[in-house]
Amino acid sequence: MRKFTTFIAVAVLSFSSIGCDRFLDIQPEGKIIPVTAEDYRKVLTSAYSKYPIHRSLVALRTDELNVDENTSDFIAYREIAMWKDSNNDQSTIEFPWVSFYSVVFYLNQIINEGSKTMTDSPEKQQILAEAYALRAYVYFDMVNLYGKPYNAATASQDRGVPINLEIDLEQVLKPSSVQEVYDQVHADIKKADDMMVEQKQTSPINYRFSKVSLLAFQARTALYQGDWNKALDYSDQALAIKGELSNLNTSSQAPNHFTSVESIMALDNAFNSAVQNLSFASSDLISKYNTATDKRFGIYFEKNGSKYKVIKGGSSDFRVSFRTSELYFIKSEVLVKLNRLDEAKEALLKVLKNRYTPTGFTSIQAEVNVMNATEFMSFMMDERFREFALEGQRWFDLRRLNQKKIIHNINGQEYILQQNDVRYTIEFPKSAKKNNPYL
Repeated sequence: MRKFTTFIAVAVLSFSSIGCDRFLDIQPEGKIIPVTAEDYRKVLTSAYSKYPIHRSLVALRTDELNVDENTSDFIAYREIAMWKDSNNDQSTIEFPWVSFYSVVFYLNQIINEGSKTMTDSPEKQQILAEAYALRAYVYFDMVNLYGKPYNAATASQDRGVPINLEIDLEQVLKPSSVQEVYDQVHADIKKADDMMVEQKQTSPINYRFSKVSLLAFQARTALYQGDWNKALDYSDQALAIKGELSNLNTSSQAPNHFTSVESIMALDNAFNSAVQNLSFASSDLISKYNTATDKRFGIYFEKNGSKYKVIKGGSSDFRVSFRTSELYFIKSEVLVKLNRLDEAKEALLKVLKNRYTPTGFTSIQAEVNVMNATEFMSFMMDERFREFALEGQRWFDLRRLNQKKIIHNINGQEYILQQNDVRYTIEFPKSAKKNNPYL
């Protein structure tokens, strides 16, 4: 332990408070051995700031984007869009692995050591709650990148990712099963829930976990696991705390902006500038919008020659992890599964009233009212595609739903991700396998 603490003091923990005009803007301010709540808040801030930008990368694997072959960064990202996960070119950017475990490293220090050294206080409780919540979020994201989609019948046999709850730098861990990873996610969420003090976080610190973002996280987790009743309950609980929707008929601000009334938690850089610069919206995505009545279209996209650039990302202003509209979509989806079609329609229409012109909404409402369950589910999933375009949701929706066939044309060659392709589960990165014989 002494060796580890020395390492922390000398090599890792250089922090400062958050800047006034840019949350997660961290500058060095001397090296410390964390002891107090103030110290550990800085450790936690660093953990948040180092959260991987994996959602931007998975967008390249979806039907949302086409890559621009004439950009300087094309060589670094092209194989991601080709779904080539093995024998990669050395210039290809890897999906994050070490960076996930680096975040866990900080969180384990807070949980295992900070719990002993911090003086009892509401601030200590909040810091520990956020650390448990963020660790749960890490493993949830990792198992949904590198593990098969959750299937209750096979999850105990399906390979997940290694779980590390200690602060031993020399541990070499074997992957746990998908079920074991989800069990750990739930265990950490339970501890976070027991200690969470803050009901909501407001900008510019809404990158932090709170009670309402923890409920939103639980709703998403339950949805991915097919636990419809829990997904509905958590959604309702979260919406009781924060249920505002951005009316795009009166506001031109993107609903995924970190200052939007919809923002519940703004941690993930879901569509960073690098991926934004080398891509265009796919024709599949653009064709889904009614450009005359859908107010999202002009906020999400900008015409560039014959193509459309995505403008709802590219900077830290568009960090988004959870927002209220997702909760309404979760409610609508699970209510269909629970054979409560009228309520499912009502939940979705609350969002759509704020997305379409009054004339457009009247037309859609009439169409929705006569849909059967199958028709409505298809329509709702198209709406989900439209609503959360380039927010890091699409790849995970494709995985858990139909794992559709996708075709990308790159350098004049056609690349195909077949329906139910094994590449819907991303391989462990080459560098990770090199350093761990168990992967």
